[in-house]
Amino acid sequence: MEDIDFRAAWGLDKSVIRGLARDSQWVKNHEHVFVLGPTGVGKSFVASALAQKACRDGYTAYYSRAAALFRDLEIARADGSFRSLLARLSRIDVLVIDDWAMAPMKETERRDFWEICEDRYQVRSMILTSQMPVSKWHEQIGDPTVADGILDRIVHNAHRIEMRGDSMRKKRKGEEPAGKSPAGVP
Repeated sequence: MEDIDFRAAWGLDKSVIRGLARDSQWVKNHEHVFVLGPTGVGKSFVASALAQKACRDGYTAYYSRAAALFRDLEIARADGSFRSLLARLSRIDVLVIDDWAMAPMKETERRDFWEICEDRYQVRSMILTSQMPVSKWHEQIGDPTVADGILDRIVHNAHRIEMRGDSMRKKRKGEEPAGKSPAGVP
């Protein structure tokens, strides 16, 4: 938390971030955090900082990119350890899923994520990072009934951190922002 640079053009509200970090009350209350914004603005960094602060406050956390989590669930289904993996995930206080809703979900991903949301509903917290606004998540989930069930379990008790700006990676490399090129080169 101490390394978050509030001077950067991320659009971070210092009082919101500090409020979440203060004794990680959102975890105690089984609330979620959505960190939203374009690529490279530091969503993963902020999510990891909040999770790390929760760990310092005595909670457990697990971080995974969405694609890796769904791959692990698929492997667990194939080798017979699916229920065991879901049980392990359900005991984690803060589940951080990075790059959520980047692509439309497959049927098994929808079902698996619904299971995760159901297991965590009102007993555990999640941090989801996404380039997609929450208004597009229903479409990314796909099946309207499953999407309604998932979103009903996570959206209503979530804090939203909306970030903006150019990619920090580009700034580090000295590149021009998207759509601009040096000396007019396409």
